[in-house]
Parts: sequence; structure tokens; C-alpha cells
Amino acid sequence: MKDKIQNIKIQDYDYTLPEQRIAKYPLAKRDASKLLLYNKGNISETLFADIGSFMPHKSLLVFNNTKVIQARLMFNKTTGAAIEIFCLSPYEPSDYSDVFAQHHSCVWLAMLGNLKKWKEGKLSKTLIIEGEEFTLWAENMGKEGEAHKIKFSWNNERFCFAQIIENLGELPIPPYLNRKTETEDLERYQTIYSKAKGSVAAPTAGLHFTGELIESLKNQGVACQEICLHVGAGTFKPVKSVEIGGHSMHAECFTIEKERLSAIISHLGNIIAVGTTAVRTLESLYYIGLLINDNPDISQENLHVDQWIPYETDAELPVADALQHIVDYLQSKQLQSITCYTRIMIVPSFKFKLVKGIITNFHQPQSTLLLLISAFVGEDWHRIYEYALTHDFRFLSYGDSSLLI
Repeated sequence: MKDKIQNIKIQDYDYTLPEQRIAKYPLAKRDASKLLLYNKGNISETLFADIGSFMPHKSLLVFNNTKVIQARLMFNKTTGAAIEIFCLSPYEPSDYSDVFAQHHSCVWLAMLGNLKKWKEGKLSKTLIIEGEEFTLWAENMGKEGEAHKIKFSWNNERFCFAQIIENLGELPIPPYLNRKTETEDLERYQTIYSKAKGSVAAPTAGLHFTGELIESLKNQGVACQEICLHVGAGTFKPVKSVEIGGHSMHAECFTIEKERLSAIISHLGNIIAVGTTAVRTLESLYYIGLLINDNPDISQENLHVDQWIPYETDAELPVADALQHIVDYLQSKQLQSITCYTRIMIVPSFKFKLVKGIITNFHQPQSTLLLLISAFVGEDWHRIYEYALTHDFRFLSYGDSSLLI
């Protein structure tokens, strides 16, 4: 089965997206966007603000509460050459909360812009935070895969790394917007429920929600839970291979608390994922449960989901049992949450274990995100996208939304 999956041709998941259909800016009101409704083959539309009228009975909405960091840092060499350091994920320490709390130095995996101008030596930048002037240095420690290990150090221990990037960094809006980050993006390229710092791209399906809308949904009996998956720059990585077997999925870190797992178990059959990142996290949980089932003493560091594992296993463990294994694992180790990495690749023929509905924006042609949508709705993705294109829907991160059941 795995070989057949890997032979899927990415050109079969193409469509023409006119430049003018890409939303370059958000609407004035988050929930004023259009909402395409797909329910078992039927397609219609409404406003996002009215989504509560179309939520299935006893639904559980699962949100990704990650927060986008100001990950793009600009330095200048003494020659004047501009060097961009785009922080991807923490390397030392590797824990997100730990790395942001550092007061002297830390190492990040990063992509570099204008690398040919930075052959050797440290880069430096003068910072002024709360009236205090100090220096930040960046040193290239060598390559790690496709990224570079960048050591940051600074000479004022009063300030942690979180404060440094908040003052120096730039919010990395998607490259396809073809514009610089503006003041409006600092608020609007974050969900209203974002909490855990770590993403370099927003879980954009959640950008449509307002506090009032979430309260209204809760009053209607819709349950809500949060998970956290830190979105990596790989979400924008194009599929360059002819067949998807040649595409390497990026690893992303996710965390979920024990009590949230219990809530998810109690709502199986009614789970609506807010965004593809929530889908990836929820579906990865099943395979984490399988790993624990096979080895109850496995270390948390070894709990990671490889991209092809869903197509290599014949496991028939019930979903509730797999998730309960994670809960039991946490209890046995006296932990309140579990943190794992996933490279899961969701493509046509994938068997969804937890997710029964998806709230999501409209994705780029020939992307792994469009493959995920096709895995969920089958060949109807053509009809959905044709409807959106012919009914004035706005596309990509700041665009309109869809509810797929």
C-alpha cells in the first residue's frame, strides 16, 4: 500500500489560482469572511459568523493555540550587507519554553538569507530595550540538515530571548502575500486564543474566530478544547518531486494535556478540527498510542510519528484504546502533558481515526495541505475549489473559510 501511495502524482492536485484571488489583507472583521459548507457532497455557502447553525450535534471543536513568534531577524555586516536569520525551531535547549527563558545564549535552527555574504565571523546588533543598550551576537555553528545552527548570545542577562525577538524580530507573514509585514499583521496574523510561543506561521483556519463567536458556540452546546502544534516553515515548502514519495515532510512539535486527551476520548465521533495543524495533531495521537501500546516503557523522546507510518501499519487497535494508552502513560510517569514530534503525511487513502469535520481555508495548488483535503473529501475537492473560485471566495491565509463534514 505504501508504494502505491508514494506513486501519487502531485500534478493531479493542481488548479489555476489567479493572483487576484489571493487575499493580501484580512477583512475588517474576523468573522465577516465567507464560509463554504460541504456536507457529505452538498455544497453551499454562508458567513463565518453563522457557523454555529451548521455545526453537527454534540460537536467538539479542537483549536491549535500556538502563537506566531517574530522569527525573522535582520543583521548587517560591517560591509553593509544584510543577512536575514529566520528562526525555525530551538536546538539548544530544544524545549520551546526553555529556549525563550534563556538569559545569556541559545541555539536555533534557522534559514539564512544572503548566506553567500556571511562566510565567517559573528554578526552583531545593538539593541535598546526598556532604555538599556546592549549587543546581540549571531554565530553560524554549521549545517543541520537543510538548516543552519545559529548561536545567539547577548551581554545583558536581565533580558530573556523571548524579549529580544519581540523587540528585534519581524513577524513572518506568508511569502505568497508578496509584501512586507505591517502593523496590522501583528494582531491579525494571530488567533485570538494564541498562547504558546513557537510557530513561524499561523494556524490560519482559526483567524476567523472572535471571542464572541466562541462564547456563542459554547452556549449552543459546542464543546471546545485546545492542543498546541508549533507550525514550521515547512508548511510553505513546495512539493518539487513528481511523485509524493520524493517529498520529505517537515517535523513539527506538538503538546497536549492529559485532561484534554480525556475530553477528546469522550467526544470521539464528533470532533471538528480547526485547521490542518489540528488535524495533523489529532491523527498523530493515534500512532503515538500505538507506539505506547507496543512499548509501555518507551521514552517520550522516542514518541514521534514518521510520515509514512499510517500506511505501514495494519493495527486495528480501537481509537479510544490508543488514546487511553497515552493517558495511562502520563499517569504512570506523573506527567500532565505529552510533547512529541510528527512528520505525518496525510494523502488520499489515509484512514481518519479521530477527525469527522475540518474548518479550513483554501490552500495552494500542488501542496501537501491540498493533499490532506483530498484525503478527507475525496475527488470532491475539485468541486469544492471550483465552487470557491466561481463564487468570489478569497484564498490562502487571509482568505475565506470552509466547513467540511
